[in-house]
Amino acid sequence: MSTPSGVKPVRLITGIFTVGVWTMLSRILGFVRDVMIAGLIGPGPVMDAFVAAFRLPNMFRRFFAEGAFNAAFVPMFSKRLEGGDDAEGFARLALSGLALVLLFLVALSMIFMPALVWLTAEGFVGDARFDLTVEFGRVVFPYIFFISLAALLSGVLNATGRFVAAAAAPVLLNVMLCTAMAVAVWTNGSVPAALVWTIPFAGVAQLALVWVAASRAGQSIRPMRPRWTPEMRQLVRIAVPAALAGGVMQINLLVGQQVASNFESAVSWLYAADRLYQLPLGVVGIAVGIVLLPDLSRRLRADDGSGARMALSRAGEVSLALTIPSAVALVVIPIPLITVLFQRGNFNVDDTAATALAVAIYGLGLPAFVLQKVLQPLYFAREDTKRPFYYAVASMVVNAALAIGLAPAIGWIAAAIGTTVAGWAMVWLLARGVRPFGDVARFDDRFRSRLWRICAASAVMGAALWGLMIALSPVFGVPGWRALALAVMILLGGVVYYIAGRLFGAFNKAELKAALRRQR
Repeated sequence: MSTPSGVKPVRLITGIFTVGVWTMLSRILGFVRDVMIAGLIGPGPVMDAFVAAFRLPNMFRRFFAEGAFNAAFVPMFSKRLEGGDDAEGFARLALSGLALVLLFLVALSMIFMPALVWLTAEGFVGDARFDLTVEFGRVVFPYIFFISLAALLSGVLNATGRFVAAAAAPVLLNVMLCTAMAVAVWTNGSVPAALVWTIPFAGVAQLALVWVAASRAGQSIRPMRPRWTPEMRQLVRIAVPAALAGGVMQINLLVGQQVASNFESAVSWLYAADRLYQLPLGVVGIAVGIVLLPDLSRRLRADDGSGARMALSRAGEVSLALTIPSAVALVVIPIPLITVLFQRGNFNVDDTAATALAVAIYGLGLPAFVLQKVLQPLYFAREDTKRPFYYAVASMVVNAALAIGLAPAIGWIAAAIGTTVAGWAMVWLLARGVRPFGDVARFDDRFRSRLWRICAASAVMGAALWGLMIALSPVFGVPGWRALALAVMILLGGVVYYIAGRLFGAFNKAELKAALRRQR
């Protein structure tokens, strides 16, 4: 099928790896950022306040950017782009309408920031963390304006098959934050102040990057006077339920934060654990979701049911081949991971033990979080956002019931348990809901055959990691050798997984190369 001028055909596997590589770089820099935060600030009132404040614009970003507009805007934009139906004008209207809504949101949030902090971290009331979070929140919240517009322009780039600039934009945030903290230390300045004041400027830089990239891609998306047209009415109708469906994980994390805010340093522990499991989730799950949505939209418009099923199955196969061993590693060796990555400065042994427990529990839910990213595009590509909305509500009820209900008995760790169980509940609902879509929404025989093989290879790798952890445990007690010991464990674990995967038939290099050649 021909494509409009300037539009690159979506290459599923190469697109996933392109986004994955840039996301990996961003997450690695994010780890550097979080290690610096943990070492320079450490778990306590200031770090709790920063985490709670920074989570506010990130939560709304899921609603007004990735969650709503990538789910609703990308399929509509892709169809117009494919059919030559003034996609650029549609994007301009969407950008302008989104900007207007965001301006009102930022203004209201700046005024009512104390109420917003109370809603998301009620346990801070009555101590120094509350006022500090309000102060930080008012500085960082404008970030939502810039990053949401950047996300919409990223959707434009993704729909045209250009993934590099959009995937590279988050790198700017981490580079700027790490630089700001380093400068603050060098000049004996305030590290927390450097962090919060850099965030909105990083949003400006990210928006500028994707704006220039979209212009070079032939998409001149400029603001105009917002108008309430039938297209915008349809966009809002689809986007509102998609906002909750796409941002359910953030809502669950906020419920967890609300529970954790009643326990000293628990917000910081959950944040550190969240950053660790977000690495494979971002590299695999988010990359798959970004690439799969425009690809499915294009194939469904072309009535290419077999191609859509193939795309879904290969996306699921690649996702789980990378995610399941990552989940096993998080469950088996969380203490070595936390010890090397975070235990320094103000982050002590007790902080390591608490964070490692949360990491192991989140690891059990990692495959579910990634499968959500694979299954949701099946709905969004059909502009069906109502059912994922209903499933998200059910998932949030499960999360809240477990997190709040178990907290009096087992403490702050109930928040992590609620998030993980809710993730699997969401996957079960999404998988049941796609049955009416027919064969196009079913994983093929190759996927089902590979799944148990991937699990078997991951189990062998997990056993090897356990043995290595015991053998190298004396080395982890020596500060200068911890990083080397962890690197050896990860390297040998990867080798074991690869060999076991080849023996069990979990993956095949020749098939991957053939899949790359078959892409149009």
